[in-house]
Amino acid sequence: QVEVVESGGGWVQPGGSLRLSCTISEHALDLYYQGWFRQAPGKEREGVLCMSSVDDVADSLYSVRGRFTISRDNAKKTMYLQMNNLTPEDTGVYYCAEGPPRGATCLTPSEYVSWGQGTQVTVSS
Repeated sequence: QVEVVESGGGWVQPGGSLRLSCTISEHALDLYYQGWFRQAPGKEREGVLCMSSVDDVADSLYSVRGRFTISRDNAKKTMYLQMNNLTPEDTGVYYCAEGPPRGATCLTPSEYVSWGQGTQVTVSS
């Protein structure tokens, strides 16, 4: 079993920044996806940014390109999501997840097995 824990959410005004952290206890397999997802009330969960087991960004949601950055600290077993120039449309519960690749892109929620509980991000004036 893989334990996933997110932190760093909160409230920020439009144009502000937040950095989310995700600790992942272990990697069950040598090949895996790690990614950030978000879900707004009444909407489906969507992939935001994701990377492969070799620490390369594999895909991203078009609306966050140029604003969000994913990174990892392997020694700390932590993945980060740096979010800049936030807009109200970025509001939602953000989730960190991990799972073995099964054919779809790493922005596909069904590719993932282990999920964190989520951290709320609210962008408003």
